[in-house]
This record gives sequence, structure tokens and C-alpha cells, in this order.
Amino acid sequence: MGIKKYFPLFVLPTLAAFTVSFIIPFLMGIYLSFNKFTTVENAKWAGFDNYVRAFTNNDFLNALWFTVLFTIVSVVTVNIFAFLLAAALTKSIRGTNIFRTIFFMPNLIGGIVLGYIWNLIINGVLSYFGVDISFDAKYGFWGLVILTNWQLIGYMMVIYIAGLQNIPRDLNEAAEIDGATSWQSLKNVTIPMLMPSVTICTFLTLTNSFKLFDQNLALTAGAPGRKTAMLALDIYNTFYGRAGWQGVGQAKAVIFFLIASLIAFAQLKFTSGKEVES
Repeated sequence: MGIKKYFPLFVLPTLAAFTVSFIIPFLMGIYLSFNKFTTVENAKWAGFDNYVRAFTNNDFLNALWFTVLFTIVSVVTVNIFAFLLAAALTKSIRGTNIFRTIFFMPNLIGGIVLGYIWNLIINGVLSYFGVDISFDAKYGFWGLVILTNWQLIGYMMVIYIAGLQNIPRDLNEAAEIDGATSWQSLKNVTIPMLMPSVTICTFLTLTNSFKLFDQNLALTAGAPGRKTAMLALDIYNTFYGRAGWQGVGQAKAVIFFLIASLIAFAQLKFTSGKEVES
């Protein structure tokens, strides 16, 4: 009981920092999304005008569709390849620790650096066909998918390895004795027991893909014609690249936050509901 009286003393510094650095700017951002402004001091109330302009802006709608499609492809491919690697590296083969380290290393490289590296690689390949990554939006799309897979697979692999190693061997052995095939054992034993890891990995890949900015800026910068600009980059271009559109950019940021939050919440609700007790 005596330690409880010191609780406010310990929590106050963190709470104050969180309030100043997150809560206040977040609430100010929501307020400014209903205003026309160039600085905070000259904000003038505009109602829902900024939101109307955001939803009638073709660049924003294109970025929204591009981001959703990219996120779906990335979440599926990253998790499939990460699981396959994890399954392979939990077998009794030599050098598994070395391979785990090698596959994890791309996650340590910054997004801007990764974007420029893959820009050089992809343009080097496309140069044989007389084009570059800005020639067609599909090149930028698949370039971003490849980059994201290369960066995130190793990280998700580590999480899947931890999950696979926590599955009791008795369960798979019992399924094998009962005559289950490898596919049946995977479907009815391994995956259900691995759902906590699936929940975490899906959430991380979904949020990382949806919020992608650095890699998008460095790899394509939205070219050609902003067709490969994702939501974060489109918001950045609107806020800093168009005079008088700061309020619209802020409205886009609020919409972006709401969409990302709803998708992440729905995903967590869906996958966590399929978890089973070990």
C-alpha cells in the first residue's frame, strides 16, 4: 500500500511528456483540419470544406487505392515468405543461426537508404529494356512490394520462429500417429497454435505497409505523375507542396489516421479471435 502513494510521482514525467509531444499536437491537428491556415496563428474556421476537397482530390483517391492494394499484397507475401523461412530454419539443419542473422539484417537499414539502393538495382535491370522505374506505375508498385518484402521478411521470420518453437512437439507427434498428413498437421495443429504470432506479424506488416513513406519517397517519389504516391507521401506533398492547401493536408492526415486505426483494429479483432490456448 505504501508504494501506491508514490505512483503519481513516477508516472507524472512520462505522462507530461506524452501529453506535450502527442496528445496536444494530435488534438491541435484535428482542430486545424477544420481550418484554412498557413500557420497556427492565422487559422480560420472552414468547417468540412477541407474534407470535401480531400475526397474530391484525384491524387488522394488514387493514393488511397494504391495504398490499399499495396498493403494487401505486402501483408500476404511478407507473412507467407516469413513463415516458410521460419519453418525451414526451425529444422535440424546446419547454419540456421547464420541464416537467421542474414535474413534479419535488411530490417536494420533505414527506409531512405533502402529506397535508393533498390532504385539503383531496379533501374539497372530495367535499363536493359530502355525504361526506368518511373516509366510505368506497375514498375513502382512491384518495386515497393519487393523492397518491403526484403525489409520485413527477416523481422517477421524471427517472430514466427519464436512461435514455432513454443508449439509442443507432442501435438504434431500425436497428429502423425493418428495418420494426419503434413498438410493436415499444418492446417489443424501448427497454424492454430501459431495464431498469436500471426496476429502480431499481420498487425506489424499491415501498419508498416499502410504508413510507408521513406521508401516510397526514395524509390519512386510518386512517379509517374503521382500514380505511385502512397497516402503518407500524398499528405506530405499536399501539406508542403501546394500553397494554401495546409488545411486539406491536415484533413487528409486525420482521414489517414482513422482508416489505419479501423483497419488495424479490425485485423486484431479478427486474428486474435482465432487464437487458441496452448
